[in-house]
Amino acid sequence: MNDLHHEESQQGNATRRRFLKLAIGILASLNALILGIPFVSSLIGSARKRKTEWSRVTDIGSLPEGQPVEVKFQALTEDAYHHENTLYSVWLIRHAGNAVTAFSPNCPHLGCHFIWNPKIEKFACPCHASMFALDGKVLYGPAPRPLDTLPYKIENGVLFVRYERFRVGTSGKISL
Repeated sequence: MNDLHHEESQQGNATRRRFLKLAIGILASLNALILGIPFVSSLIGSARKRKTEWSRVTDIGSLPEGQPVEVKFQALTEDAYHHENTLYSVWLIRHAGNAVTAFSPNCPHLGCHFIWNPKIEKFACPCHASMFALDGKVLYGPAPRPLDTLPYKIENGVLFVRYERFRVGTSGKISL
């Protein structure tokens, strides 16, 4: 009888072990799935081109006509499960009516941040001495192309810009 009790006890232990192995396996698989989704999403999100959104920049009436103004604005950036507000800037020139030119603030030569020099009325890259006219054309220096323009739209007197980054050092305007 003692052997029979011992045999039943071993079968009970074996059943409990199988149950625990199964439960641990299911929990580990569930854990891997939960942790793996953001990882796979970030890989897929990095590989495909993300659609850029329109960002509210300023009221069109606040821009002086014919003068370049650097405007900073915040936009939500998303990379898989990571969301954060990022500070961007653009150079804006308001023309007659509501026509606007929006320039990316990065020099197309090496990506330095250029400035407007009001004394000589030109955009200047302080890093490599590139100079640009008010319309963005290269006047001097190693810049391989004019300043990069950004798409914009105006809704109810508010200017929206679709911020993009472009490959530097190339003669063509190539989005990143």
